[in-house]
Amino acid sequence: MIKYIDVKTRTRTEMIDITSQVQEIVRNSGVRSGVCHLFVLHTTAGITINEGADPAVQRDMVAFLNKLVPHDPYFTHREGNSDAHIKSSLVGTSQNILIESSKPVLGTWQAVYFCEFDGPRQRKVAVKIVADD
Repeated sequence: MIKYIDVKTRTRTEMIDITSQVQEIVRNSGVRSGVCHLFVLHTTAGITINEGADPAVQRDMVAFLNKLVPHDPYFTHREGNSDAHIKSSLVGTSQNILIESSKPVLGTWQAVYFCEFDGPRQRKVAVKIVADD
């Protein structure tokens, strides 16, 4: 069964920590060992796992992506959000996290981030838990 995480973004480009929602879905799944698949259902957003202790890391990542791929009118896509499509492709739209003892296996400093590149919007992340045989 697929579960969904609803994410309401506030700005054009931001990273939102969804680790606690992922942990809750894993815990409620009853799966002790397996894999948690995360998939963003949008072409102008992404998902990543990175530093969760210092918010400066997220600010630096957003600033770098905005510098690397600026929101500029020279793109030919009529909606004016080609930068968001490119950032989504660079970051990626899926992650897989191992599950052990009914918990996502993440490093001490790791957190799961929804990456908004064309907000503010209402977004969804699909979550599929697969148990080991």
